[in-house]
Amino acid sequence: MQSKTQSLNIFWAALLLLAVTGILPAQTPTPAEVPTTGQAAQSGGDKRGTSQSGVLTLEQSQTASNSELTPIYGLQGVLIETLDGKTVSAQAADQAFNPASSVKLATALVAIQTFGAQHRFATGLWTDGSFDKANGKILGNLYVTGRDPSFHYEHAVMVARQLNSLGIHTVTGDLVIAPGFTMNFNSSARRSGELLYDTLDATLRSGEATRSWTYERTALGDPSSLQTIPSVVVMGTVRVGSVMAAARLLLTHNSSKLTDVLKVLLCYSNNFMAERIGDSLGGTQSVRNHLIKTLAIPPGEIKLASLSGLGINRVTPRAMMRIFRELRKELRKNKLSPAEIMPVAGVDPGTLEDRFTGPVWQGSVIAKTGTLIRTDGGASSLVGQMRTAKGETLLFVIMNQRGNVVRFRENQDFLVMQVQNSRGGPQAFKYKPLALTMKLADTESVSGPSDSEFEPNMKIPTNSP
Repeated sequence: MQSKTQSLNIFWAALLLLAVTGILPAQTPTPAEVPTTGQAAQSGGDKRGTSQSGVLTLEQSQTASNSELTPIYGLQGVLIETLDGKTVSAQAADQAFNPASSVKLATALVAIQTFGAQHRFATGLWTDGSFDKANGKILGNLYVTGRDPSFHYEHAVMVARQLNSLGIHTVTGDLVIAPGFTMNFNSSARRSGELLYDTLDATLRSGEATRSWTYERTALGDPSSLQTIPSVVVMGTVRVGSVMAAARLLLTHNSSKLTDVLKVLLCYSNNFMAERIGDSLGGTQSVRNHLIKTLAIPPGEIKLASLSGLGINRVTPRAMMRIFRELRKELRKNKLSPAEIMPVAGVDPGTLEDRFTGPVWQGSVIAKTGTLIRTDGGASSLVGQMRTAKGETLLFVIMNQRGNVVRFRENQDFLVMQVQNSRGGPQAFKYKPLALTMKLADTESVSGPSDSEFEPNMKIPTNSP
């Protein structure tokens, strides 16, 4: 009897999710409105303690109104709102879930608020030696500093090109890498230094590095850069160390703007880049404190173990909605839209490339995904905005855990599509896609003294309440 009761409860909870379609009322029904055997179904709503809910797959949804449902077991939180804050649909909106990689939206928000949307990560090239201009040699060591999370092969070749433009072709000493420097998403400063050492020297440069440089220059329509082969030979070894006090700055390589870096980070959900930026912000506790203080999020509604989404994080759908709203607000201040840092479904490469791909749905959803296959029994999320045929933009947070993440994704897509259909159908956001390679190619190089910050100043007090 107990097993039958539980199955019926899950069945009716699944039906409640169809409220967004107009088949059932949008409000969470009272127990009297949803008859069950033994007790009322737990639909979630804004209540805490919801233990289970049925979740519909796309295939099941098509015949949900006239055939038997086979719900997917798991936990679900949903919050869908209009731009002015009116609730369209809510389920367990105040219950904490694992947001997985959608927590990167919080990292992005605090990064923009801290560094500014136009911030560029600086990589400095220094020397403690003299310059033999006649022979194109630095008689001494070459030092490299900075914490650019996006520094890659093509940027290293660009550095070689810029050093060549200064007349530098050889370094007689060592290549000394500061502890914070990383390259190719490798957290080891030494390994990053070895990659840089080889990439600077055309005779040691890998085929992958050459292809990255060629692809970037071609995508930018800059064939003239490929007429010469940039190369700087370092005769010494690679070591990790600090810059000598007497060293002078030769060259500053500035990354693309922060918002462009974030676009790549969020489209591909790059964990390394998120953690690197998070470190520059002071780490998880500092970011959490900042969110609690500036967004007035109750401390119990957000707990962070990482800023990439790995591990056991906890955020309520309502807190995540506040984060997304604040991110939109911050972007508007900089005359930017969410599409300029977040994936556009069915258009941009990456995590949303194969979702909402139908002709009428393509480009109608801008969102950040989250996926953890094993953690919390399987966790999946989708946070962003959708557009309807009436030109209305709706904000949404959908979080699932303890179930099959593939079916969770299908359910998330179905819920979004049903909301759009209930309001006339989908409509694409205005968006002109740009190759992501070009996003990271908008770099700047400056020779001589510079006021760039090679280690970003942390504007967030690490011990704030």
